[in-house]
Amino acid sequence: MSQSPDSLSSPKPTLSAEEAVVLAESRFGVRGTAYQLTSERDANFRIRTADGAGYVLKLANPAEEEAVTNLQTMALLHIAQRDPDLPVQRVFPSLSGRHEEILTDAEGRPMVLRLFSYLEGTPLHQVPRSPTQRRNLGAHLARLTCALADFSHSATHHDLQWDIKHAHRLWDLLPYVEAGARRGLVEQILRNFDEFALPAMPQLRAHFVHNDLNPYNVLVAEEDHDRIAGILDFGDMVWTPLVNDLAVASSYQLALEGNPLEDVAEFIGAYHAVLPLEAREIDLLYDLIAARMATTICIASWRASRYPENRDYILRNAPRAWAGIEAFARLPREAAQAQLRRACVA
Repeated sequence: MSQSPDSLSSPKPTLSAEEAVVLAESRFGVRGTAYQLTSERDANFRIRTADGAGYVLKLANPAEEEAVTNLQTMALLHIAQRDPDLPVQRVFPSLSGRHEEILTDAEGRPMVLRLFSYLEGTPLHQVPRSPTQRRNLGAHLARLTCALADFSHSATHHDLQWDIKHAHRLWDLLPYVEAGARRGLVEQILRNFDEFALPAMPQLRAHFVHNDLNPYNVLVAEEDHDRIAGILDFGDMVWTPLVNDLAVASSYQLALEGNPLEDVAEFIGAYHAVLPLEAREIDLLYDLIAARMATTICIASWRASRYPENRDYILRNAPRAWAGIEAFARLPREAAQAQLRRACVA
């Protein structure tokens, strides 16, 4: 991997709840109580004020380039202008009028501090799935992609291994994947990617995308699980073919019994109704979805070996990824392409 060092391999910042309370008030004028939130790379706290208002105080990983952090900030500000009704977090300015405050860690490295709105809702991974929910989520992802279509930033060439276009580099991480038949399935996915998807990458439509619409990054309304209440975590934003973003989200919509694309086709069809896909994009989705699942397995296996104390959180998506990989192995590539073409026509 070319990311060395980076926020994938750097421990997250150390910040106590007491320190978070002080920073929220001194930098943003928000007085409240802090509750730590789970995060793989950053230090995140929910700030709850006496009147019930909620915020998220986020201290970025010092290994993350300031330009990359600013990419996320500016993207959220841009989305708020382009599609104000999209349920994404809002970024609040500090008392000095800036949307980003700079702190330093014990080694003198800069860390970006920001304050976001807190979105109420139930995490998608905690509720049952439904066809209406899938269609709504597919439409929301398409709207988000459209909102980012004219967004520009200097971090265009930000290099992130989670970007599917870099799946050919996963060969370096393969030794961390459990040996045996399962590793063989990942090897086949990487061979297919190298043969079919990698040569097509330069010809595909590309711009900045969310790149991580997994069930932990989506909220649904507590009273209506079919209504999308929040899209979270823009930390994996990259400039990449937009179909890669759809493949990422689709990998979490797989049916684990029967035809694995039954639910995915519904999700992709709803996306296509808002943002029509090109024929070559549709035909690459099978390989790209598989590549995302292989990316999840390879990176998670590598990180779990480096940070065993955080193993459970790091591997939280691995069981579903393995189930998807095994289901995909039973589905002929040509049959998958035909099914997805039909979904988009419908």
